[in-house]
Amino acid sequence: MIIDISKIILTKDKTQQYACSLSSDSIDYMHGSFPINNSKPFELSIVNEGGKNLTIRGNTGLDITIPCDRCLTDVDVPFDIVIDKTLRISDDLLISDDGEMTYINEGKLDVDRLLFDEILVDWPSKVLCRHDCEGICPKCGANLNIAPCDCDKSVIDPRMAKFQDVFKEFKEV
Repeated sequence: MIIDISKIILTKDKTQQYACSLSSDSIDYMHGSFPINNSKPFELSIVNEGGKNLTIRGNTGLDITIPCDRCLTDVDVPFDIVIDKTLRISDDLLISDDGEMTYINEGKLDVDRLLFDEILVDWPSKVLCRHDCEGICPKCGANLNIAPCDCDKSVIDPRMAKFQDVFKEFKEV
């Protein structure tokens, strides 16, 4: 969603409230597309505080369906997004306090880009369906949370595999 904020940028002490929603129903990130569920309206407040400062505040909540890192079962991960950014207004562009380029181009705020960047900051490094998830069997691919499989569970260090052949020869004697 694109919001025209050029009047706010030009008017000192101007405040504007918006109720926005994401225009996309999924997030494309890390070689995958993840559906967005239970998205709440994004309450946004933009304030021109004078002194060439523009403050953007907002909050929303949503769930993103991400597969479990061990068993690939879909997990709804909640994201509570709270935004409080102060931007410096220069003659030709807006720069945030941390020096990065912003979501505003030619007096228009890209709300989807703003929310997407905040979601990426909060993105979990590991998603598990439950803390004791057993994952999938590396040999047959069965989900071990549902039922155990009959595959051989012994793990042999490939550097020591030759010794296993030696011990097999001694057993035959």
